[in-house]
Amino acid sequence: MEISQNLIEKYDKPVPRYTSYPTVPAWKSDSLTLTAWKNSVRQAFAQSPDISLYIHLPFCEKLCTYCGCNKKITNNHGVEDPYIHAVLREWSYYLEILGTAPRIREIHLGGGTPTFFSPENLRLLIQSIRSTAQRDVPAEYSVEVHPVVTTEAHLNALAELGFTRLSAGIQDFDPEVQRLINRIQSPEQTAHVIQTARNLGFSAINVDIIYGLPRQTQESIRMTLGEVLIMRPERIAFYSYAHVPWKSPGQRLYDERDLPVGLEKRQLYELGRTILLEAGYQDIGMDHFALPQDPLLLAAEAGQLHRNFMGYTTAPEGLLIGLGASAISDSGKAFFQNEKDIKKYQQITEEGRLPYLVGHLLSHEDARVRRQIQDLMCQRYSADALIGLDSNRLQGLKQMEAEGILTLSETGIQLTEAGKPFLRNVCSWIDRYYGTELNQAVQAVFSKAL
Repeated sequence: MEISQNLIEKYDKPVPRYTSYPTVPAWKSDSLTLTAWKNSVRQAFAQSPDISLYIHLPFCEKLCTYCGCNKKITNNHGVEDPYIHAVLREWSYYLEILGTAPRIREIHLGGGTPTFFSPENLRLLIQSIRSTAQRDVPAEYSVEVHPVVTTEAHLNALAELGFTRLSAGIQDFDPEVQRLINRIQSPEQTAHVIQTARNLGFSAINVDIIYGLPRQTQESIRMTLGEVLIMRPERIAFYSYAHVPWKSPGQRLYDERDLPVGLEKRQLYELGRTILLEAGYQDIGMDHFALPQDPLLLAAEAGQLHRNFMGYTTAPEGLLIGLGASAISDSGKAFFQNEKDIKKYQQITEEGRLPYLVGHLLSHEDARVRRQIQDLMCQRYSADALIGLDSNRLQGLKQMEAEGILTLSETGIQLTEAGKPFLRNVCSWIDRYYGTELNQAVQAVFSKAL
């Protein structure tokens, strides 16, 4: 779809990605007490014994300069054992809060590079957690992998543990782009890992592609997606590069003049989207594509798509416990983020405490706006998003309506097909914590919308 240069210049501004509401910058360390957090966990667990686990494994052997994740670069694999035991200690504290064995409906290993850890340590981690949960419960296990460091032994161990979903980071196969982002991997290496996983019983493969990387061109997008389509993953995440060098200093290792911006960057996305649609993938949300019959697509079509800190998901809302340094938990009524510094995280767990860094207890209005933004992000429609809006925010949405981005009803918002690229901008108008003026503080937190 063609987007005018004027609209790109107007709306390519720093705004949240809305994997939560309120977004993390609005949280404060004193806004949530440990007692309030534990009570909210118990309440969520009382409503449903089914929980989801996100486990953050932050170590990488090499720095990928584009990456904004919380990670530690090291070749010292001696860090594995103390970190695994810290995570298991944290899990034991949650078991005390829950009071009884939970039903684990999903486990996701993220990073960092989860396959930095040895197959033996991955077994220790998952088996220890599963031994404390209810047995014989259907669950979905997924893992993020870097194809260069992922061995057949890793995949064997993960398959034996019950993992069926694998997400492989690619970003771009162009050698010059890879050199600049310090992530060298060949299509052959990536295809080998994916095929090996499939041979071992992995039934769902996702790959990550990023557009807007330094010196990336339309030709490199064509080449990269051409290789990806041969591998035929069930899902493709086609993300916008987030240039936040104030947060990720590694991004200062290349010249910002090498970055495609504005219309040039948007054209990379439109080219990629066209290639994927022509290849049979369907556009699910802001940056996700899936083949027909994929559960994510079926959930979207059924109006059952959800969004959390891991992006779009089929998992229903419920208690999400994040384990590991910087991991975020969500009880439905409160958010809780762990200490980011790995040494401090390990020390706090040794002291017998939950590693609290920052959090947020949702007010009634927070909960209402959270649902409205969830509806917009997943269904592109909210029936009551205009309720309680001040005149300035309402005027901003009316301007978007005049530009063909959305349509307004008496109380609701419906995003148009042409307005899909501006989804984050639309949500920002109903975000009570997001200022209408883009001051320097905001620009130092969020990535640009387009």
